[in-house]
Amino acid sequence: MNLPGMLHQSKQSFAEFWLARDKRERALLAAAAIVAALGLTYAVLIDPALSGRERLNKNLPELRQQVAQLQALSQEAAAYAASTAPPLTAITAESLKIGLEAKGLKPQSVTVSDGVVRVQLAAVSFAGTVNWLDEMQKTARLLVVEANIVPLDKPDTVNATLTLRQQRKD
Repeated sequence: MNLPGMLHQSKQSFAEFWLARDKRERALLAAAAIVAALGLTYAVLIDPALSGRERLNKNLPELRQQVAQLQALSQEAAAYAASTAPPLTAITAESLKIGLEAKGLKPQSVTVSDGVVRVQLAAVSFAGTVNWLDEMQKTARLLVVEANIVPLDKPDTVNATLTLRQQRKD
């Protein structure tokens, strides 16, 4: 059956139902329908809006406090960025060897000339090498220019030749 036919049949059934009621019963049914419609409108539209508004008003002071904290942190970060970095100390082969040995790495050779560092490592831990490079990048601002890393048969063991350059602040 098609939709227009079903609507017509429903309309006809409702009309028969409505005409079968006396005037007082129709008034009571209409009043009940209005009350049900108002209750449904309140439950679906008005109550969620009012409770949401109340919840937002309750959360607003906390959100404002968080905004103030974020602004203060942003200003602090900007102040740190604007402050000058400590002057870089010159890298020496001896300081690099000490740093490598502190990470458990024994270098075959370490050479330093004009801010360029060349380190050769044989049969060392790859994880230790990466940790040392990370530390050097943070503390001495050494950047990897060239890296030749060859894995060995033993897990986490590599031969590495690294060329590093100290990053200058411009």
